[in-house]
Amino acid sequence: SKKRKIDLEGRMFQEKWKETYFFCEVNGRPVCLICSQAVAVQKEYNIKRHYEIHAEKYDKYTGQLRTEKVNNLALALKKKQSMFTKRTGTDEAVKASYLIANEIAAASKPFSEGEFVKKCMVKAAELVCPEKKQAFASISLSRNTVAERIEDLAGDLNRQLKDKVKSFIAFSIALDESTDINDVAQLGLFIRGVDGSLNITEEFVELVPMTDRTTSNDIYSSLIGALDRLEVDWSRAVSVATDGAPCMVGKKAGVVTKLKEKIQKENPTQEFWNFHCILHQEALCGKTLKMDNIMDVVIKTVNFIRAKGLNHRQFEAFLSEKTISHSLPYHTEVRWLSSGAVLKRFFQLRAEISQFMKDKGKPVTALDEPQWVRDLAFMVDVTEHLNVLNTKIQGRNKVVTEYYDCIRAFEMKLDLWATQLSQGNPAHFPTLKSVHTAHDKDNMDKYKEKILGLQNEFQHRFQVFSELEKEFSLFRSPFTASATDVPEELQLELIELQCNTSLKDKFAMVTVDIFYQHLGPTFPKMTGFASKILSMFGTTYLCEQAFSVMNINKSNLRSRLTHRHLNDIMRVATAQKLVADVDALVEEKRCQVSGRRN
Repeated sequence: SKKRKIDLEGRMFQEKWKETYFFCEVNGRPVCLICSQAVAVQKEYNIKRHYEIHAEKYDKYTGQLRTEKVNNLALALKKKQSMFTKRTGTDEAVKASYLIANEIAAASKPFSEGEFVKKCMVKAAELVCPEKKQAFASISLSRNTVAERIEDLAGDLNRQLKDKVKSFIAFSIALDESTDINDVAQLGLFIRGVDGSLNITEEFVELVPMTDRTTSNDIYSSLIGALDRLEVDWSRAVSVATDGAPCMVGKKAGVVTKLKEKIQKENPTQEFWNFHCILHQEALCGKTLKMDNIMDVVIKTVNFIRAKGLNHRQFEAFLSEKTISHSLPYHTEVRWLSSGAVLKRFFQLRAEISQFMKDKGKPVTALDEPQWVRDLAFMVDVTEHLNVLNTKIQGRNKVVTEYYDCIRAFEMKLDLWATQLSQGNPAHFPTLKSVHTAHDKDNMDKYKEKILGLQNEFQHRFQVFSELEKEFSLFRSPFTASATDVPEELQLELIELQCNTSLKDKFAMVTVDIFYQHLGPTFPKMTGFASKILSMFGTTYLCEQAFSVMNINKSNLRSRLTHRHLNDIMRVATAQKLVADVDALVEEKRCQVSGRRN
């Protein structure tokens, strides 16, 4: 028969054994508080059998007396252990190792960088302050120590986040899925919560590895597991932001559908909103222009120049002869701002590209066609406008109404551009204007239709904002909203708020998210309403940013990085408002000199 392995049975120390049998856990082993002996196996039978040796003397302690006796013995054991702990450094050295490890993780550097940093510090100390050389040498920065320090920092951040979550009155989730260098699907999760004082916390939750399939059931189970480990109150969930993949938003069995069902069970009166990431939506809207006749030529030409080293070097030399310093960038469908940059540079270098391609025996005939050049110019201007919008809606710690304002403004701009183009006026299309001719009315009508198609796509894709327009309007402008247009439970408080001159003055002085923090307990309904809006994610930008950090850390050179270490790095590198309590961690550690000799 197969031999049992005790360490694989998952036995854990139970807190009740402390008072029942006078035992505590030290370094993963149960230790008797009375005689300081350790029991090899964490099994109640073994611990009880050991306690029976002392039972006659200690059974008399019951209730509060027993609790006090246990605490006194635990304190005595701790003092006894500290007597035999040899300190080989100072608290400052331990703190320094934590701070350096934090910087290593934040910069996405390998754990082994600690030794290099230490060597540099010691070399500098030899020249600058020789008497301090030993102090620098005592800072423990071996690979294992740095990994351990980062693990401690991540653990402290996770504990802080758990404490924050308990105070949330509303929270939302952002999730997205990507694949690492080992083809393991990683589910990135962020949480955005608001506490009773309307302070916003937006932090990384976990990177959940999905080593098998990535169906909606698998993603849902991973999501629920990660947030349950964080001990969230599901009845306070407000919304979720996803990348809009079918497994996420499927009407019958998508992750969002399952989440809605769970929230409805927890809180039947709670509305739960689904946001398809605005950045993804905006990128998809841009693809509706359908000017493949432009992109096909541009991509084919750029690939010819960039794909082969010889062609690229010769093109660079050709540009340098003409004192042009900027070359052509690559285009990729994944990067949202890529096509705009490529088109703009291609248009600027169109004469040089045409000459170079002719010299190579690969002439681009489209560059000699005025109509094609005008289409190219139109595409340059449209993608430039889309890129400006894209840049505005990126970033952290934004209120969802800010995204709505940007989208609404862009839709109004599209309406203006369509009107102007129908009149033959490309006023806001400078590149098109530079090649536009006065008798080019037919082309202007064609471009107007493209703009109208883009406008219709925006209105269709951002329909969720239209559904929330009343709530957003009240949130942004509470002093101009009509009490008859808001939900009944908010009407009385809204009237009181509008008649409060001091709060009206405050509204004019601070940003809208800060303003609601000044409402206090006098306006509980309005505070609850504001907390839901403030907690909403509009994009999965944080997830995308986290995947970039993941790819830097788990690269070809570090492909064996474990899931646990990767999560520790991610937690430290993506932390926003949370800061690890290094002083508290120093109290728990003793300084250990690096194992390598300097």
